[in-house]
Amino acid sequence: MKNNFFLITAFFLMLSIAGIAQGKHEMAVANAVEQLRQAMVNGDKAALESIVAENLSYGHSGGHIDNKKEFVEKLTNGTSDFVTMDLTDQVITMSGKTAIVRHILKAKTNDGGKAGEVHLRILLVWQKMGVKWKLLARQAVKVV
Repeated sequence: MKNNFFLITAFFLMLSIAGIAQGKHEMAVANAVEQLRQAMVNGDKAALESIVAENLSYGHSGGHIDNKKEFVEKLTNGTSDFVTMDLTDQVITMSGKTAIVRHILKAKTNDGGKAGEVHLRILLVWQKMGVKWKLLARQAVKVV
């Protein structure tokens, strides 16, 4: 009887510890998403280069895919200019050193000096590289 109690207690303790670790990683990914959002709105080249992977695949809702260099260039030279960006309904799913993030993005833009608005569903793939989470891939689709 005592052994059963010990085993059950140990099982629930392990589940609790696993949940705390999972929550810690999800928080780190959520922080990385927020850092990316701020860097995109601010056109911060150093922050953008720091938070995305070298082999970034950044898919736009119109079908074009940027690599890291194109992604950073467009956000820092005004080709792609986010005036505001709001993220809602965010869900983070962890799988080892990979995180899948889905959210809805609503933004006001000023791409090339032309005002606009976007409403997108976003899929982000983050990978833990060393001690940092880096954006590996992104795909957007228009909300209709």
